[in-house]
Amino acid sequence: MFVHKAYKFRIYPTKEQEILIAKTFGCARFVFNYFLAEWERAYRTTGKGLTYKVCSSQLTSLKKQFVWLKEVDSIALQTSLKHLSDAYTRFFQKQNNKPRFKSKKNKVQSYTTKYTNGNIAVVGNRIKLPKLGLVR
Repeated sequence: MFVHKAYKFRIYPTKEQEILIAKTFGCARFVFNYFLAEWERAYRTTGKGLTYKVCSSQLTSLKKQFVWLKEVDSIALQTSLKHLSDAYTRFFQKQNNKPRFKSKKNKVQSYTTKYTNGNIAVVGNRIKLPKLGLVR
């Protein structure tokens, strides 16, 4: 049996890191909203929604179309797709309401990344995060 661990940190980023974090919030929100609209459009036309695999394959072409998506952590973008897929799964199992578009005006902004190949580490009183580097 696997034991999942999560840690919550209060970070003190530099100005450049704050800008990159804000970009990551925006890009994750953009990807979620873009594929939510695509999912609804596909459902209206065909009667079937999209899958995570289809959205994930379309994400690479979306990155070519919008170059600024390459500036942020790619795992955060994949995770926002995963959250959308989970939201629709729960909706069709009648556990939740239909997924809604994410708003920039919501006071809670967040993104999720995951540990792969040592990309997250605690070094002294700093944490190493993907694309951000060491954050106090």
